[in-house]
This record gives sequence, C-alpha cells and structure tokens, in this order.
Amino acid sequence: MTNKAPWDNSSRLCSMDPTDVCSPTVPEPELYRSIQAVLPKETDYQQPPDCLNKGMLRWTLHKKVQNNPANSLSLVWVLIKELEKAERWDSRKYIIPLLHTLMYAIIQTAYIPDELYKRVYDFCKRLLTYPHPYCTVGLSYTRQIKTERFIPGLMYQRMVIAEQRLKNEHYPFQERVFVLADPEIFTGSMAQVLLGDIEASASASGGFLSPLDHMRSVVQHSIQAALGAEQCYGTKLAQALKDMGHDLETYFQEVSAILEQSVEECGRGDGGALRSRLQQLYSEIVTDTDSEPLSREPLYDCPLPNPEMSFHLWTEDLDIWRELAKWFRSSSMSEQFSLSQEQEDFELGESPGDLMPSDKARFSVMSNDSGIERDLPLTADPFLVSPLDTAGMSTSWEQCKSEQESLKLSRRGGIKMKPSVKDSMVLMQDTLEDHASLGGGGKGGRTGTTLQRRAGNNAMQNPFPKRQRHFTARIVVMGDDRVLGRLAAAYYFFRKREARRLFLTMKVHLQFYYIPVCSAPTLVSPVKESFHQLKGNPCTLGSYLSMVDPWYNCNIKSLGCMIPKLANMQQTNPGRPKDPFVSDVISYYVRTGQQPVYFTVYFVKITFTGMTKDPVEEVFLTHLEMEFPEFKQISASVRDKQKQRSSGEICGAVVSLNYKKVTLSGRDVDKGISVRTSGVQISAIPTNEAEDLNCLTLRFIESSSKTKNNNVESKIRTTNIKIRTLESRSFTVTLDRDSRRTYKAVQSIEIFPCLDPGYCIQKTIRSKFNLGEDKDSGLSKYMSKGLPLPINTFAGIIN
Repeated sequence: MTNKAPWDNSSRLCSMDPTDVCSPTVPEPELYRSIQAVLPKETDYQQPPDCLNKGMLRWTLHKKVQNNPANSLSLVWVLIKELEKAERWDSRKYIIPLLHTLMYAIIQTAYIPDELYKRVYDFCKRLLTYPHPYCTVGLSYTRQIKTERFIPGLMYQRMVIAEQRLKNEHYPFQERVFVLADPEIFTGSMAQVLLGDIEASASASGGFLSPLDHMRSVVQHSIQAALGAEQCYGTKLAQALKDMGHDLETYFQEVSAILEQSVEECGRGDGGALRSRLQQLYSEIVTDTDSEPLSREPLYDCPLPNPEMSFHLWTEDLDIWRELAKWFRSSSMSEQFSLSQEQEDFELGESPGDLMPSDKARFSVMSNDSGIERDLPLTADPFLVSPLDTAGMSTSWEQCKSEQESLKLSRRGGIKMKPSVKDSMVLMQDTLEDHASLGGGGKGGRTGTTLQRRAGNNAMQNPFPKRQRHFTARIVVMGDDRVLGRLAAAYYFFRKREARRLFLTMKVHLQFYYIPVCSAPTLVSPVKESFHQLKGNPCTLGSYLSMVDPWYNCNIKSLGCMIPKLANMQQTNPGRPKDPFVSDVISYYVRTGQQPVYFTVYFVKITFTGMTKDPVEEVFLTHLEMEFPEFKQISASVRDKQKQRSSGEICGAVVSLNYKKVTLSGRDVDKGISVRTSGVQISAIPTNEAEDLNCLTLRFIESSSKTKNNNVESKIRTTNIKIRTLESRSFTVTLDRDSRRTYKAVQSIEIFPCLDPGYCIQKTIRSKFNLGEDKDSGLSKYMSKGLPLPINTFAGIIN
C-alpha cells in the first residue's frame, strides 16, 4: 500500500519556521495502521474507561503530521481512501470518525490540489442520501469543502481570526472557550495540571504567541494554499514575513480582504482571480528579498494554534454570565456596540441578588409597614432571595459594600421591565432556529407524539435561518452530574433574565460541551460500597453520550480518565516538559463537535412541612433522589431481609404519587397510587440503549413495593409527577447527586418540564388579543414548550 497520488509533493513540504527542522516523513502504511487503531470497535464498550486510550492515539496521529505538511497531505489521501472503502462495505460506524479526522487534517494542510478537493467533495455530497446524523454532518462539510475548494485557506483564516480575536474589518466574528471545572472534583494537583496545560497551549516553543505571529501564519497559509509549491517559495515567504515586523498587519488585512471578497463572488468565477491577486501580493512580499527565478522549494507548515481559553473553578463566587459579559465588553469588536460599564451593570444587575428578583416564587404575604422609607427601622433586613436565585452566583459584591450601607435600606432607580415586541421576536426566533423543524409544540410538553430524544441541528429541514451573532462562547464543563445540574440551573435563569430584558442573547451565541470527570475512587467498607452502588453512576449523562456517539466515547470519555493519571505523573515527575494534551483534545472537541444532543431541564417545586418556610422552586437535569432520613441508616443486610417479607412489613413511609404515565403511542394516562417506601430515585437519563426515551424514570429503593390491592410497577415512566407524604414524617430531596443542593423537612414535590421563556412570552402576547383561548396558534405552535439544554457531540445520536 505504497502507491502515491500524482499530487503528493512530499519532497516539497516542510515546517513553518525557517529555522526549524522538518519532522520525518511518515510512510502511508504507518498512517494506515494509526488510523485503524484509532477507529471505534465493538469491544470498546466491554472495556473499562481507563483502558481506552484512543483519544491519546488520535492526538498522537495529529502530532505526527503537525510539523510536516507532507505527512498532513498523505493523511488526507489515506483518510479519503478509507472513507470510500467504508462506504463500499457499508461500515457506517467508521464514517463520522474518519470524516472528522479528515476535515481536521484538511484545515491544517498547507496545500491540497483541486483533484483531491473534488474527491472529498463528492464523498460528502453522497452522504446527503444517508439517514440522520450522517446527512447532517455531510451537509455541513459539503458546504465547507465547496467553499474551500474555490477559496483555499479560508477555513484556516476564519478559524484563527475568530479564535485569536485578531483585529480585522472583514470578518467580525470572535470566539472564546470557557472551561468550567467542578471544584469538588478538581482539587489540588488536578486543578494545577489543567491550568498548566491550558497555559502551555497558549505558547509555542519560543514563548507565547503574539497577534503578529498569528497574522504571519494566516498570510503564509493563505498564499501557500492558493499557489502551491510550484508557484510559491515557502522558505523565502516565511523569512520575508518574519523580517517584516509590524508592517505585516497591512498584508494580513489585505489577504483577509481578498479571501472574504472572494466569498461574496464565489460561484461567479473559477478562482483564477483569487490566485492572481495572491500571486501579485506574494511577488510584492518576496521580490524585495530575492529575485531568483522560482524553483521547487518546500512549503512550510502553519500549525493551527489552540483557541483562546480561560480556566475557571466554578465556585459559588463565579457568575459565568458576568464573565461572558466581561469578555464581550473587552473584545476587539465590541466598540461598535457602545457598551459601557454602566450599561453592563444595568443589563446584568448591580449584584447577583438583583439579577432575577422577579424570578422568585410569588406568595401572598401580609404587609405590616406603611411602605414609606422613613417609617422603616434602620435595621430592616434587605429583601430575601430564594436559594434558587443565588445558587451558583457571585457573592463577592457584598464584601465590597461597607457595613453601613448593608444596614441601610436603599431604593435603586428603575423602570417596569416589559419586553418589547423586538425583544420577544428575538427570543422567539432563537427558539424557532433550533426546534421548529422538530415539531416542538407537542402535547403536554411532549415532542410531538414521540418520546425520541432530539439530536442534531437539522439544518436541512429548518426553514428558519440562524441569526448570525458576532460572538460565540463555547462553554466546556468538566465534572460529574453535579456540575451539569449547576449548568442547567444557570442556563434556566439566564433564559428567564433574558426574557425580561435581552442582553447577551442578541449578541452572543452559546455552545455547550461536556467532559465527564469523576472523583478518584477510594477504599470503602462493604456497607458503604453497597450504598454507593445504590447511588449509581455519578456520570450518567457522560455515559449516555458515550453510548450514542462512539467517537465521543473514544476521545472525550477517555479524557476524563486520563486527567487524574496526568496529575499523578506531574506529581511524581514535576520537571517533565508540559505537553498540552488536554487543551489539544478540548480544541478538537469544540471545533468538530457541532451536533447537539438535547436534554430536558426539569422544574421541581419543593414544599416544606413548616408553615413558616416558603416553597422553593429548583431545576435539575439528570437525577432527583427522595429519601426518608430515619430509614437511610438501615444496613444492606436488613434491607435484604425485608425484601422477603410481606408488603405490610416493608420499611418506609406511605406516600402518594400522582403522575402522567407516558407510552410510546402517545396515549398518556393520569394515574394515582399510594405506596409505602423508604425512598424514590428519579432519573432523566437512560442507562441503556433499549430504554432511550426522553422522559423521567421513577424507581423505588425497594426491589418490590406493594399497595393494598396490587403490585406497584418496578419502573414508572412519566413527564409530570407529584409526590406527597401521607404521614407525619418528612423526607429529604437531593438534586443531581449534589449535596449542596439538598433540601430537608420536605412534605411534597412537584416535577414537570421547564417552559421555555421564549414560548411563554409569545403565549402571553397572544393571550392579550385572544381572551379565553388557551390553544397554541400562530408561530407559538411551532415552538418548543420545554427548555432543552443542548450538549454538543461529534455525531449526535447514532441509532
């Protein structure tokens, strides 16, 4: 397998820096073996996650070709042959992994001949006849390859400009990666390793890369991609750009203008005008250095730098939306929006407690004051904020206020916040973009009449075009189910706040990514081990994504197992050079993982036994556990004995359940039962592929529970449920396995899917003109009632 393509210019490709030495050329058979080792296999699911190192193998494969463009071109050649072979043999499970690897190599390849572009384009176009998600991924890459074929180097240029925030008048898009790590998981060495890895990714071998370094790479790559080794001196061009200094910015702006103007003219020419203009620019740059005639010289590699990242431990003091606003305000392109610090404080609220005062539950309270400020005592307590509003938000602002001001009642100047028609249309369009083609209206919060989970962007079916935003925030959360619960709560209240007054929605596009990382295992007693097994998998959502997307399983789930090992290696050998492995994998994930899987955010209303304590409104994403504290300490041996007794001797308290039983046919049935139990576990994430339904699954802690007349179902599938204790005993509720979100002395809970604020606004507006009409009409019938949290993957859901 050593046959070479006629365009394989291996002898004329080399490294970017003129002083660097080329990496050795990797033969095609070795590339072939590396690709076969990376591809997912059926046996991957039978091995423990820490045994999988395919993510490391993929990283090693790209490192092999990073410093030698000859290797990169050979990799493109091998990958397209493997894709065509997978198509002939109908090995669809290999198509998406190979395609992502191919596109990532194409972006970084110095020069690709037109014949090879055509071969890749034809393959991507044939994927449009495949079922979802192959057609969705194929459509996205077909469009990119079609543009890249006529405008070589465009993907690289746009990616570097957006990710590195280069000042540019012709492509005003900016991106940033926010890495949020759970401090309960990332403690000590793990946090230091992750922070050091991200810092190392921002620098090259000679130090941190400046904007001029990125501009030099863009100019070099764009000219080489258009002209090729036959018409371009790679060595002289690199040296001329290096000696140019700050004058380089002029050429960078000119190259950017040439490529972006060609995008507008794409389809009206054959690319000859583009190459002619870049040839003229190349001659202008190189002629002053050397006027020798062209000869066969090697091209030089322009490594694709990792995107700009910021690392945050998601403590209680961190407000992620304020961090996004700071980035937006400091961005090089934000001047055109004229956003001052005062305006930002008004939009986001002066303090975290002011962000969502209207989001609190409204209950009737008897007022015992006149409402006049001078009549109130000096020690009057400030308004109370519910635990839901303050969860995950910053409290550092309180420390900045003087003690005197905290005791004094102050009234902020404000207006009645009423969403305008323009604001409501923006929220409505934002909802329609993602869910219109999916039949989002549904019945009773259901997606149409099916329980199938939504996945993919469905760009082929959605008639509502995406509203272009100049800023994209890629939020990567790292941890177990607890950090996802916090993300769901933060996202829910962000949407509610935006419904009251738009700020970030109009300007920033949000993309969510998840890397499952669990705590290091510790030795426990047999009783505690049994209890932990009862608690279940702490990374249920990560396990689900690994089950439906094999490429996610190979690259992302295995990364979570590698991070503790890297921390141990760093501790044992602190002097070893830092190679940015984690940040490289994150970069690959955020660049190629563009297919979201939607998870329903569930709303829970918690009512307490004490009459003095107001009900609390919370949200959860993956898991809710309800248990009676007095039965929690029962050992596993006693619990096993009670399983063999009669129903009257089952340990626990009597609770009533009223729920809507969901069925695959869509004929939901309202049911109500009373049962004695010591606790209930409610899961929103399926544990196996056969039960992949978008609903809640309720299980009793006891293996068999009985009512007076008949047995209780072992599993109850529902979307709406209310549980209430019928005895004097109260129970405890824990959300998303997070001990910080535990509520005690609870009397009842009510659970149902969260309503999307965009839908609520449209519903409110229509109700003013259609009194007494509760039926969805107009655009609201095409909108999703529920609020899903989209987590990006490589393929979505592969059935």
